[in-house]
Amino acid sequence: MSANPATVAKCLRFNAGFTQADRDWIVTQFATLDARLATFDADATDLELSVKDREAKGQRITLECRIAGWPKIVTTSGEEDLRAALNDVRDDLRRKLNDAKTRQEPRNNKHLRVNTPPGQAQAPTDALAGAGTTTEER
Repeated sequence: MSANPATVAKCLRFNAGFTQADRDWIVTQFATLDARLATFDADATDLELSVKDREAKGQRITLECRIAGWPKIVTTSGEEDLRAALNDVRDDLRRKLNDAKTRQEPRNNKHLRVNTPPGQAQAPTDALAGAGTTTEER
């Protein structure tokens, strides 16, 4: 973990459509991202939130995440309700961060390790070959 872990409160910037008056409730709504962001350094992490046509029928929310050494991650939502749209981009970013982290560090992901498929026993070693025990008895 980083000495200066990234959090939404430290890394979130607003672009078009949001004001600093929106900051507290949006940071609270995005707080579930903190656990995922904490593995990155705050100085190397940037979240940028913008909205086009706020509260209008064609509203479009965009959340961009930049982390040093990683490709930029962009999530968008066309939900008409502002809070629903924010939840949508938040959840999509969390999913994309998890996917990117898995691709970046497969050695730490037990699902990507090569294991013997279920139902296939490993071949016995020479020392156990003549011991008269079956795989199930061991």
